[in-house]
Amino acid sequence: MSLNTGLTAISEDDLRSHLATAQSFVGRFSMIESDAANASAPIAGTGRRFVSTVSTSGMRRTREVDLARAIQAARADDPMLSPRQHALLYRARRGVMAALAISDVFARQTGLESLKARNAASPLAGPDAEQFKALLSTSAFVAAFSFAAYLSSTLSGEGEPAEDVGEPDYLFDTPQDAVKSMIAGLERALSGAPDDLALLSRARAFARDAIAGLMTRKPRFTGLGPFETAHIRIESDDFDLNGFDVAPGVKRKPLVMSFKKPDEVIGNHIAKYQGMKLAKMIMAYDFARGLNPFVELGGFLFTFIGDGMPGTGKTTLIQMIAGLVNDYCQVAGYAFHYENFGVDQISSYQGKSGQNCKAFIDNIMNPKTIGFGTIDDVDQVAAKRSDDRASSGQQEITAVLMEAFAGASTVVRGNCSFGMFSNYPENVDDALRQRAGARWLVDGPQTREDYIDIFALLVGKNHQIPLGEHQLYAGQEIKRAVSATYEGHSRPTEEGLVKVWERFEKSRGGLRTIADIGAYLHEIRLAEPRFTGRAIKNITDAIKMRAMDVELPDDWFEKPETFMHKDYDAKKAMIEDLRQPITLDMVQQEINRYADSEFRYADKSDDAAVTDIIRRERQRERAVREIEAMKTEGRWS
Repeated sequence: MSLNTGLTAISEDDLRSHLATAQSFVGRFSMIESDAANASAPIAGTGRRFVSTVSTSGMRRTREVDLARAIQAARADDPMLSPRQHALLYRARRGVMAALAISDVFARQTGLESLKARNAASPLAGPDAEQFKALLSTSAFVAAFSFAAYLSSTLSGEGEPAEDVGEPDYLFDTPQDAVKSMIAGLERALSGAPDDLALLSRARAFARDAIAGLMTRKPRFTGLGPFETAHIRIESDDFDLNGFDVAPGVKRKPLVMSFKKPDEVIGNHIAKYQGMKLAKMIMAYDFARGLNPFVELGGFLFTFIGDGMPGTGKTTLIQMIAGLVNDYCQVAGYAFHYENFGVDQISSYQGKSGQNCKAFIDNIMNPKTIGFGTIDDVDQVAAKRSDDRASSGQQEITAVLMEAFAGASTVVRGNCSFGMFSNYPENVDDALRQRAGARWLVDGPQTREDYIDIFALLVGKNHQIPLGEHQLYAGQEIKRAVSATYEGHSRPTEEGLVKVWERFEKSRGGLRTIADIGAYLHEIRLAEPRFTGRAIKNITDAIKMRAMDVELPDDWFEKPETFMHKDYDAKKAMIEDLRQPITLDMVQQEINRYADSEFRYADKSDDAAVTDIIRRERQRERAVREIEAMKTEGRWS
């Protein structure tokens, strides 16, 4: 199976082919390594080490390595291994097997395997020999990284280990040499551990430090492209490897937040409706295939932005979506990860804000889980690139989000979605805002019925006040409300877009053909320069979503075997049966919805700029008056 398409599963037979080699590596073997690893000696009674001023980095010596003995030495009085010791030794052996199996897959995908066969028949020469040596070294690097990642993911423990054990003496001649050097480094790290807990802590610290050291050496190696995009899984060990993105094997804590039911969201009909659909869409994700049918068929909502005045219900909307997905995941037995990225993640240390944002993205996009990530007050978290007053941390976050949401390396699998929310979307960088595939106007309660409903909901039931002439929550009936809201976008609402539409309607008489649609989009582009090709993509995605605006029946989510646990092809067929064709009404409504939002953002941005200029001019005039008064009184010098 290809490394860079979907999931590469490594079978137990692939692992067992390396069992004999792995067993010999965790036993006793000899290897030549640098003296630099042992160049420092402990100073008695100080806890510090003496480092010689004489360089020994070029010296090599032979050392006996015995990982099993080093592990057993933590309980030297007992000839048998404890459960923790056995688990560590077993994981080390499995790590060797996994590393060598992954390097085999890499060799097949890069042509290294065929070069090996040719070299075995007759020694390679010239460019072939150079390519063979480079790829062999790269496969050794992949093996070393895979071993460290396996240990990091599968060894039990919470949080960051406190020990500082140092890096191994890496060897990158062949995958076997690389793994032997990792075992030798692990053995050295474990030597002298006083108990089982220290053994595990040191092993996890070794894996952490080894990964960090390997990543600094990554630029030396060529041909890593196929591994960068790899999604590899070893089912029996519940181990996933997604390129160089290492997710530590820390058990996730239960999600604690106040969930809201859909009937507790008053107003915001389209946002509420699409949020409910999004929750069901995500649950169509197929873990075995690593893909969601909605991604292939169209209509999956990977990113969206919600904007509205303070207090209109953005937080309630987040709680509703997270609550629905959480409930569905509990029924299906899937892991669900929700995370919000906020201003507390902005760091004063250079590069740290970007790292925090990348970790947030990786956590949500982890193919092993269903994810939902939010960036609340995105205008404060991510800065406009033209804003000189923004911190470097805010600029880093903007760059990471832009790359993650629609960058060259973005892969949408359909297991997660990201929502950006803001009271002031005009302050969000234009390029980042346009990476939001959908626009949700979160305007809260609007009608008289909405305000009756929200007061009745929030006041509770501890009263005897009569309801009066009103059918409670009838206006929140989602299908009727959404249908009316969509129809309201048949004509634009923002003043700038209304002028464009009236001019277009007068000249062409409305939308009847694709040529008419293109002409209307071009007219919008002339009036609003930020209406680019990406805007057209977002509109077509929204139209496809409307075509896929199927009501997945609730009973599909009551029992996992009805829909969620079916295979990918069965899910896709069930969804396709519900699909409807694209209509001109859909097209017109979605163009107006999106373009209205762009004109709304532009108008708000212009209004803010005008207000700022007026405020500065008033300050200037006041300053002139006060200066004149000071001159008259003789206080100006």
